[in-house]
Amino acid sequence: MLQISPTAFRSILILQAKFVGDIVLASTLAKNLQLEYPEARIVFLCEARFGGFLTEHGIASEVVTFRRAMMRGTPLQRGRELLQMVRELRQQRFDMIIDITDSKTSRILSGLIDAPIRLGYHPTERPMRWYERQPANVRMKPFAFGERHYLYRYLSPLEALGVNLRVRAPAIRPLPFETSRALALLGKYRLRPHGFLAVHAGASFPGRRWQPERFTAAIDRISAETGLDVVLVGGPEESEATDRIMAAAKTPVVNLVGALSLETLLALLKEARLFVGNESGPMHMAAAAGTPVVGLFGLTSPVRWGPVGVPSISLRPSMPCDCVGGDLCRRIDPSKACCVWRLEVDAVVEAVRELLARTEVALEQAV
Repeated sequence: MLQISPTAFRSILILQAKFVGDIVLASTLAKNLQLEYPEARIVFLCEARFGGFLTEHGIASEVVTFRRAMMRGTPLQRGRELLQMVRELRQQRFDMIIDITDSKTSRILSGLIDAPIRLGYHPTERPMRWYERQPANVRMKPFAFGERHYLYRYLSPLEALGVNLRVRAPAIRPLPFETSRALALLGKYRLRPHGFLAVHAGASFPGRRWQPERFTAAIDRISAETGLDVVLVGGPEESEATDRIMAAAKTPVVNLVGALSLETLLALLKEARLFVGNESGPMHMAAAAGTPVVGLFGLTSPVRWGPVGVPSISLRPSMPCDCVGGDLCRRIDPSKACCVWRLEVDAVVEAVRELLARTEVALEQAV
């Protein structure tokens, strides 16, 4: 463990190039680094679509972005994109690189940039082959501070650096003009702030998506019991499940899937009474905005990936799972296993009831 002066670093690069949920969790690392090294530039390497979100919310001082489509393209396309990244990053002469992506590509980048201090995991999550090397000269534990949640994988650099853990959960507040946009949307659809349920029925793989017909049944029951309105949120690629819910729901449902930027989505989630959705990026965004969460999990463990920092209930069917996904399932990969399909509607409705009751007094005090 290093003991380093708060003035030792002027520029810190965080290699985090994954998904929305990872970006949200990694924001806690950035906040702790900002408190420990107030004069340092915190720079994120990330996919282009996350750049504005990171800088506008003060998570990063600057970003260096890449195009994921190119990194998934031909070897020539990948090589060009990688070369461009290396050139731009080397020009900035970072004092420290923190690799929390822990991939083959991120290790290559860390080695090529060659900052004086380079942090990497030991052991790595993806074991290196005989011809690879770990360019880090400061080794991080897989999980820090004696915790098991994946948030503490992203906080592991702090322990390796001897930095006190001051902020333990993501807290990302909407920008004022995004809040105005969200409130205008609510007015357009005659929705009350804190009077609606935000529902996310999408996820990156079908096996992580609770069935649309079960979402529909839960929505109808919850709305009938509580009087809460319902708003569907998500990305433009998630329209199939949304269309099925819209066609079958007896409750009037507002469909904002594919209609919101990440910044406006955060502001809208802040105004929700409750979030219900699959284990995904919007679930972590809702928690970071301070909204209570009912999260739906399958093979992925909520102990590792559950919402943090807010009142929440994480639902997961009993394990081991009697496979319901057939050939679609890949049991060793939590992102490609269909265990969440075994969650019953009654369990989700009961969790919503419980969380609404638990958070009622806090809501009254807030408003």
